[in-house]
Amino acid sequence: MHFSITDLARTRLAAGPVPIWETVLSLHRLQRGDGGALVGPWRRHARTAPPDGRRSLTALIPPSGYFPDFLTPATEADLPEAAEQVASTPRDVLRQDLAHLRSGHTDTSFTKALWHGSATASKHLATALTGYHRATIAPVWHRIEEQVHTDRTRMAAGLAANGVAGMLALLPPALRWRPPVLEVDYPVDQDVVLGGRGLVLVPSFFCHRTAVTLLRDDANPVLVYPVQHRSPDLRPDPAHAVALARLLGHSRAAVLESLDHSRTTSEVAEQAGVLVSSASQHLSALRAAHLVRTGRHGRSVRHTLTELGAALLRGDPSGR
Repeated sequence: MHFSITDLARTRLAAGPVPIWETVLSLHRLQRGDGGALVGPWRRHARTAPPDGRRSLTALIPPSGYFPDFLTPATEADLPEAAEQVASTPRDVLRQDLAHLRSGHTDTSFTKALWHGSATASKHLATALTGYHRATIAPVWHRIEEQVHTDRTRMAAGLAANGVAGMLALLPPALRWRPPVLEVDYPVDQDVVLGGRGLVLVPSFFCHRTAVTLLRDDANPVLVYPVQHRSPDLRPDPAHAVALARLLGHSRAAVLESLDHSRTTSEVAEQAGVLVSSASQHLSALRAAHLVRTGRHGRSVRHTLTELGAALLRGDPSGR
């Protein structure tokens, strides 16, 4: 993605999770079975929920790769309003996107009906999106908002401290800010010249590993990126906390417990109630034991739990 000075000035961060993007991307996670431990409990629930049009949606959203751009219009509105916009997609735009889908996937009766401009099929698509969201996304929306807003706060801090370039430098490792270009690990080669239009950055719970953008050179360029997941319910129960302190020592256990989400060394020290020098020593020991990983994000060095560290903190002998 190629930026000009004007593009930097017009780049903004979405206000929170965008319902239509979370709905569509969740179908990737549901079909592929990936997304990490945080998505697992949701997937088990989603598979037992009423189908509510899921078969029709998966005809448009395969387990991986391209899905039609018209499914994610440029809106941050709630799902019913976004679904109505999807159903109102102009026929020429709809056919253009379906032609891309057809190049790699077999047509179904539903996609054929959309291609031929069936009003009934378009209405069914809106109903399917709304029903799927109601059955599988709405019950966990508060968790999605919590995760996304936590990550958005981190990004906004980078923006306040160092401008848009500072915010771009805090994106996940699969996205690399090398001024004036943002490089993204992507399954196909694609150059997006923003050309003064700016960019909308959309933090997403269900986006996984790398970012997603539109195939069309849209009037309002968008880049959806995966948030840093902060696992809920990581803190140990009181009995396990005592056992953990006996095993690691009180200070080192407090450092481990402070990593309920990504933190800098000084943030760990403040959260754990130790000196920065002590926090650094404890983090080194935990890193050597493969309980913590450390990486550079922009100008800061941040620490997160490994899967092994999270399992030890939860008292989960399976390590899952």
